[in-house]
Amino acid sequence: MLYRTLGRTGVQVSALALGAMNFGAIGRTTQGEATAIVDAALEGGINVIDTADMYGGGESEEMVGKAIAGRRDDLVLATKAGMPMEDAPNHRGSSRRWLVTALDNSLRRLGVDHVDLYQIHRWDPNTGDEETLSALTDLQRAGKIRYFGSSTFPAYRLVQAQWAAREHHLSRYVTEQPSYSILQRGIEGHVLPVTEQYGLGVLAWSPLASGWLSGAVRAGRSIATSRSTFMPERFDTTIPANRARLEAVEQLAEVADDAGLTMIQLALGFVTAHPAVTSALIGPRTLDHLHAQLAAADTVLSADVLDAIDAIVAPGTDLAPHEKYDTPPALLDPSLRRR
Repeated sequence: MLYRTLGRTGVQVSALALGAMNFGAIGRTTQGEATAIVDAALEGGINVIDTADMYGGGESEEMVGKAIAGRRDDLVLATKAGMPMEDAPNHRGSSRRWLVTALDNSLRRLGVDHVDLYQIHRWDPNTGDEETLSALTDLQRAGKIRYFGSSTFPAYRLVQAQWAAREHHLSRYVTEQPSYSILQRGIEGHVLPVTEQYGLGVLAWSPLASGWLSGAVRAGRSIATSRSTFMPERFDTTIPANRARLEAVEQLAEVADDAGLTMIQLALGFVTAHPAVTSALIGPRTLDHLHAQLAAADTVLSADVLDAIDAIVAPGTDLAPHEKYDTPPALLDPSLRRR
């Protein structure tokens, strides 16, 4: 396993990090299975576990807490807040009022007195940067979090948050967690240059593109991934973007075969090859999935392979731009641009 410094924190983290979204109802993973996955991940050299309060309504955090009991100090523990937890209007977002409560809830579910990295799950357009950063800074000073970061923020919001931290003499985000894969490369044109400029660590989620790059999706084969069951529109090949992804996957499979690699090795090796990326977040649902992904831990792609990938999916290109999660709200809701 390769280890890298998380931004400018000095903390050493594994190039592959364990994402726990599939623990519980989402991935139909039992506590026993989750604990076995954590055991194998730690044995394989992974030292980062990432979860979120909204995964299974807190179930993932509870399962992670039980799985890491007795070995908390052996890993870098990360969680997230900000997504809706209930129908109540104030049980979401990044206000001080909610973050203080949300963190206490997460610590209780995880069974720990602090987390190493606390991340704002999505940018909250209703809350000012000073409000959020001051709350996070106070929680850091209270010892409940060691560092804090963002997740899926647009590049301009990353910049604004850095400026706000400097202007108001507050602690700053030290990481960003964006979606990044061979099939979704848009962040290369805006987010990753910003993270490099400000020295942010990058934990890339969905490096296997929701299963498109797992090796299970091929032309002429029925698509059966965990995501295809509850996100069928992402695999409907009557949709042009999905046809483009399938065509790219077929070409990428040839590149992987020629290089003697699995599709998973190609996909994870591509993400971890980018100099701005610290770790690729894998989200195995089973032990077999984990072992297949751990096999990519030391994969280093040659320049020829990276060039071949560029020829299939151009740098900075998203094959499914409609699946972006950092689009400004006014582009999605006409009422926000016409009032």
